[in-house]
Amino acid sequence: MQKKQSYFIENKNSILNNSKIKQMKKIVVLTGAGMSAESGIKTFRDIGGLWEEYDIMEVASPQGWQKHPEVVLEFYNQRRKQLLECKPNAGHIILAELEKYFDVDIITQNVDDLHERAGSKNVLHLHGELRKVRSTGDPNLVYELDGWEIKLGDTCEKGYQLRPHVVWFGESVPNIPKAEKICQAADIFLIVGTSLNVYPAAGLMYAVPSGIPVYYIDPHPAPTSDNIIVIPQKASDGLKKIQEMLLK
Repeated sequence: MQKKQSYFIENKNSILNNSKIKQMKKIVVLTGAGMSAESGIKTFRDIGGLWEEYDIMEVASPQGWQKHPEVVLEFYNQRRKQLLECKPNAGHIILAELEKYFDVDIITQNVDDLHERAGSKNVLHLHGELRKVRSTGDPNLVYELDGWEIKLGDTCEKGYQLRPHVVWFGESVPNIPKAEKICQAADIFLIVGTSLNVYPAAGLMYAVPSGIPVYYIDPHPAPTSDNIIVIPQKASDGLKKIQEMLLK
């Protein structure tokens, strides 16, 4: 049975208008593809998204890498090239500005660096980072990429081919335990721009202490439990509303 969703209603009784919120120190934010969509980063699931252009298992799986690594490298080269042309949007800027008043931790499913470029200091990437590469022979060898291209024949110091530093389908998500600990310390939890269909990331909401306010910002929100307040807006608009009320 689908549970009733609680939708955000702006009124004087809103939890966000409660003065106790101003005493809360840690905001934890889980961001997904919708966070960066306003910057021009294509999502996989939306209409016109990358799933319509590519067989995702061909370009984002260990099997695809083994089958045709040159295609995988080119796919990520193009994503990286696009990223260099994009800028943080208003939503990214708002989250960075909140650090002036709160202890903010961002846990992102995105592989772009737009949170960092907006000025956010505490960003944990669950699914890797597009502007980094790592060794196929030693996963501990991770490098910042100068430029946007990786080619066959580009190797680490041990002679192994370099690959994108991203988590592919079928691979483990090593930062999940760290993310769970961050969520357990949250005083306010924000979910921004995610379908809540990608696990284990979507399960992080269950690591949040019971009783704290949880807000879900997305123009097409997934069904959620009735203790989550849903703001059915795009990331920048929803975060602007959150920012205004937190700082009252």
